[in-house]
Amino acid sequence: MMTTSLYGSLVPFFLLTALMMAPVSESRKSFREIVSISGGDRVESEGTQWAVLVAGSNGYENYRHQADVCHAYQILKANGLKDENIIVFMYDDIANNENNPTKGIIINKPDGHDVYNGVPKDYTGDATTAANLYAVLLGNKTALSGGSGKVLNSGPNDYVFFYYADHGSTGLMSMPVGDDIYANDLMKVLKQMHQAKKYLNMVIYIEACESGSMLQGLLPKDMGIYATTAANTEESSYAYYCPGDSTDDDPSKYDTCLGDLYSIAWMEDSDAHDLGKETLQKQYLTVKKRTNLSHVMQYGNTALSKAVLSTYMGRRSKKVASIPLDELSSSNSRAVLQRDADLVFFRRQVQKAKGSTKSVEAQKRLDEQITHRSHLDRSIKQIVNHLFGGSNVASMLTTVRPGDQPVVDDWDCLKTFVRTYEQHCGRLSEYGMQYTRAMANMCNAGVDKDRMEAASIQACSGKAK
Repeated sequence: MMTTSLYGSLVPFFLLTALMMAPVSESRKSFREIVSISGGDRVESEGTQWAVLVAGSNGYENYRHQADVCHAYQILKANGLKDENIIVFMYDDIANNENNPTKGIIINKPDGHDVYNGVPKDYTGDATTAANLYAVLLGNKTALSGGSGKVLNSGPNDYVFFYYADHGSTGLMSMPVGDDIYANDLMKVLKQMHQAKKYLNMVIYIEACESGSMLQGLLPKDMGIYATTAANTEESSYAYYCPGDSTDDDPSKYDTCLGDLYSIAWMEDSDAHDLGKETLQKQYLTVKKRTNLSHVMQYGNTALSKAVLSTYMGRRSKKVASIPLDELSSSNSRAVLQRDADLVFFRRQVQKAKGSTKSVEAQKRLDEQITHRSHLDRSIKQIVNHLFGGSNVASMLTTVRPGDQPVVDDWDCLKTFVRTYEQHCGRLSEYGMQYTRAMANMCNAGVDKDRMEAASIQACSGKAK
């Protein structure tokens, strides 16, 4: 008792001394870090925990993204976060989709339990826009269009967890409706949040192709944000729990990938552990090991990874999963490139429709997908060839900037090039998003809008396809 009393009386003195000696630039997070080092975990519990969960796609072929977000919600809810503090973006066209064999139910792994039940319908359908997401993060209700009206009402002592799952590419991520999320726009929002003291510390998990490009050279280390991504700036992330292309080899009734490799890795790890005993860094290393087809990356203030998961994902202690993590990690479930996962669904539809009245329509949908991919490949290469010559096509498509630089200097140029291409050549689609790297490289090489437009017209005969 005497030792405890002495410790309690000395801790405030040591903390105050340490805080006074810390550099001014350490910002408001320093006190919490000093407290944590001193064993004062109780102080961290003062802040409210908030979460924003975003599935950036729609369509049954993209089943996995909404399944990921629903699973993430169940983890947070089971660990004590309240619905009023969890904000969900999902198009909500999967659970009752005509192709879903279990109506009203969404699963995130083969033979898994329902993760859809109870998920808040905050922003669905036409409300799943980048503009609404920015408004939610900034707590700006007046800027919303549709949805539940729920926004981050967080403050300077609160903890925010932001999770996104969908398709991405160099410098941007998709949303189901309207404009994409560009890295510079997201960064502006995060900086505004920091300036407005919308959080004490924040954690970001991003599942998307080239997801590192959303943060590379952009996220400062002094904003109290720690982030991990499913991939670096130049590679695809992977869909997971995918059926085979042929229904003869794989009788799976879902006909689509049920999850994503990085997302499944962090969520099944969370299911298998007491969040109050595992740190963000430990989870990062576990996820990195399991996500062995892409490079899981860290950005921002990595010192924050010393915090336990319960700091952001709920403080309620719970029984951990009965399945050992080693067994989860050794799963031989099929992984597929994000941009090819839709073909798994369309090919299985063709297989299942053989001999029926649906056969012609199913084959037509598959053929359209393949034809559109060929159009994208051809038109982009023709544009680059027109601007730089055939010998430079490969380098323009693949050149990657050093790790301390953002992928493009002029973000308005990149946005203009994407719009110009789509105006004359048609929608990029999830597959075509990979070519935003070439567009970023064109911007960095000094190509202007007029030259890009002329090249697009020449490549596509002025007609969107």
